[in-house]
Amino acid sequence: MEPIRVRFAPSPTGYLHVGGARTALYNWLFARRERGVFVLRIEDTDVDRSRPELAQAILDSLKWLGLHWDEGPYFQSQRLDRYRAVAARLEDAGAAYPCFCSADELQQKRERAAAEHRAWKYDGHCRNLSDADRARQRAEGRASALRFRVPESGATSFDDQVFGSIKLAHSDLEDFVLLRSDGNPTYHLSVVVDDLDMKITHVIRGADHISNTPKQILLFQALDAAVPNFAHLPLILGPDRQRLSKRHGATSVSAYQEQGILPEALVNFLALLGWTPPNQKELLSLEEMVEMFSIEAVSKSNAVFDTEKLAWMNSEYLRHLPLSRLLPLIQRELESAGLWQTAFADKEREKFEKSVTLLQSRARNLKDFSGFGRAFFTDHFEYDPEAVKKFWKDPVLADLLEALAQRLEKLLPFDLESTEKCLRSLAEEKGVKAGVLINGARVALTGQAVAPGLFEVMTTLGQDAVVNRLHRAARFLTEQTAPHSVSPVDSH
Repeated sequence: MEPIRVRFAPSPTGYLHVGGARTALYNWLFARRERGVFVLRIEDTDVDRSRPELAQAILDSLKWLGLHWDEGPYFQSQRLDRYRAVAARLEDAGAAYPCFCSADELQQKRERAAAEHRAWKYDGHCRNLSDADRARQRAEGRASALRFRVPESGATSFDDQVFGSIKLAHSDLEDFVLLRSDGNPTYHLSVVVDDLDMKITHVIRGADHISNTPKQILLFQALDAAVPNFAHLPLILGPDRQRLSKRHGATSVSAYQEQGILPEALVNFLALLGWTPPNQKELLSLEEMVEMFSIEAVSKSNAVFDTEKLAWMNSEYLRHLPLSRLLPLIQRELESAGLWQTAFADKEREKFEKSVTLLQSRARNLKDFSGFGRAFFTDHFEYDPEAVKKFWKDPVLADLLEALAQRLEKLLPFDLESTEKCLRSLAEEKGVKAGVLINGARVALTGQAVAPGLFEVMTTLGQDAVVNRLHRAARFLTEQTAPHSVSPVDSH
């Protein structure tokens, strides 16, 4: 048997959409499951919209997701002569014919049909021109496109591996264009020629291509070529059940990468948008997906892109990520945020690692380490206004934080047990609940109302940083309550 060969064929007119990424993933999983070949093809014949930098961005996103291809990337822009040669072959065989209708003429017919509230398709005006008529049109210098001659009767049907049997009457199809008047191929011609030349056995793509399939089957048949198997994937919708678009938020793989989503989390999430593994598990490695994936198990129903579920899944992957993998990711995030200090790679390496470990179980994405975890990597952070409002309203807190700073400055050893004992004894001595001091100190040390355990925070930040931040918070509170003072939050 011939090996199974599939392809992913994005257009470099934008960044890799999550819908395209899911298509690539399902092709990749199918190829790996069947020990086949995964081909990457860049469909860049749209000269007005295709950009080389977008093609490179698509390649980078696929690599980031771990979806490495076996062949390619092939670029359609480098195969134009091949498409024109096949078009000429179809014309010579009578399966295609030149169309001299101008764009203006066709537009007028469309507008007339719209005004009469009827559907429009090409009326075959040039289909049966005589050789003499065609010669005369060319002699007059009229440009021509090349149209495929759709059979006048009958229907084309195929068995879709997701949607089942599909049939379309030829009377519902128009004679579609193969070559534009400028000599450039249309999608239908280039995709069929490529799939034929690259020996593609299975075409796995979005359900929005179902209407294209009968036309392409007719082309395969006109070329006396075997028709590949087709599987069309359900659409991905936003929470409002409309097709996923920018109004729903980020839609490209690179955008989620920039938001701090891990590639394995995004791949896992995308895999479940239309496919349910037989063991019903939600957290799956690529290896597990390969073992269990089948096209037949893909649902016909459209999938909903749930960003909250993606965030949850990402937090689960983050929580279990080995430090050897996590630390370089956090370093890059801190560098991007301007928070990376060379000391983290040298004398403060242990503090850096302890900080990352402490935040790891609470972070939902990599951005959280430079966001709510900012205070662990720099002294320059702001106090969250809501945290200040909630936990710094006790008028005696400034004195309490100052007293705590003075006691912690002399504390030895500076560990979990001794720091907790120091704070609780101070609270008891001053006749206040320990929670008042714990919550107030947490805001002083991290700027946040919610953070890891206070005494873990203290021992991770270190004695000097804790004492200095408590002094700073006490000064801030004193200045805020002074009659003449309305100073902003001290971010230093």
